[in-house]
Amino acid sequence: MKKRPTSKNEAERPDSAKFSTDNPRHLRVLAAALRRSLPREQVDREAGCSNGPELVAELRRRGLEFPCIRIEAIDRDGKPCKPGVYNLTSKDRSKINRWLASRQKGGIDSTLAGLLAFAAVCAVLLGWSI
Repeated sequence: MKKRPTSKNEAERPDSAKFSTDNPRHLRVLAAALRRSLPREQVDREAGCSNGPELVAELRRRGLEFPCIRIEAIDRDGKPCKPGVYNLTSKDRSKINRWLASRQKGGIDSTLAGLLAFAAVCAVLLGWSI
C-alpha cells in the first residue's frame, strides 16, 4: 500500500514551530483550555464568538494540534449524539508555556496587570482594605 503524501501545510509546519498569537479570542480560549477540556459550545462562550471550530482551526494553523475528541452523549431529546470536546496535547501545552514565558520576559503581562488593577478598584469600591 502506498503512503499518502503529506499535505503542503503539514510539511511547512515543523513540529518545533514557534507558537504565538495576540488575538483576544485565542487568548481566552487558550487560558480555558490550559485548565480543562472544552466542549465546542464552551469554546464559543470562552472566546465570545459563535464559530468555535474556525477559531480552533486558526490556532491549528498557528502550530497547535488541539485535537477534537468525539464523545458519546445523550441530547436533550434523549437521542444519542457525539459532541466534540477539544483538548490540548502535551506538545501544545509545552508550546504555549514556552510562548507565555517568552512573552512576559520578566515583566507582568498587560492583561494580568489590567485584571489586578480592576480587582483593586473593586476592592476599594466595596470598602475592603488591600
